Amino acid sequence: MIILGIDPGTAITGYGIISTTKPKDEKQDKNEKPKVIDFGCIITSGKSPAGQRLHAIHNAVNELIKKHQPDVISVESLYFFKNLKTAIPVSQSKGVILLSAAKQNIPVCEFTPLQVKMTVVGYGRAEKKQVQEMTRQLLDLGNFDLKEKDRNKDDASDALGIALCAFLRGII
Repeated sequence: MIILGIDPGTAITGYGIISTTKPKDEKQDKNEKPKVIDFGCIITSGKSPAGQRLHAIHNAVNELIKKHQPDVISVESLYFFKNLKTAIPVSQSKGVILLSAAKQNIPVCEFTPLQVKMTVVGYGRAEKKQVQEMTRQLLDLGNFDLKEKDRNKDDASDALGIALCAFLRGII
């Protein structure tokens, strides 16, 4: 079973891909530690028009789907926003991600940041660093730094947490 977790954004869309050993039709073992296949960020230029940025995100998500063949896509859902200016572009980004999934008949599960924190850490008001640390531990990443090399964005770490949330909640 392969889960593609996505933290949508227009400037930066994080992605994280994990796999489990259980086939899609078998019940998963919650004691199993999923393996990280890949993670990173889709970055678009702020100088590009919105349509081109969304097109780039759509193409990149399609490439991830083609390369990794996920069984399910787990996406962060907007539950509360502080700034309408950022909420609308994030929603547009999420829309092209959902379109990519629908075109490939891949089921999508959506989680709010509160649900991810509650599932991964056990506390809905957990700090971002706590979620990252639990994600590292639960995915058995040891001393691996989620901010290494070009993968230096919190969005990639968030996306791994979103994928992990689908696994821990038994969505798949």
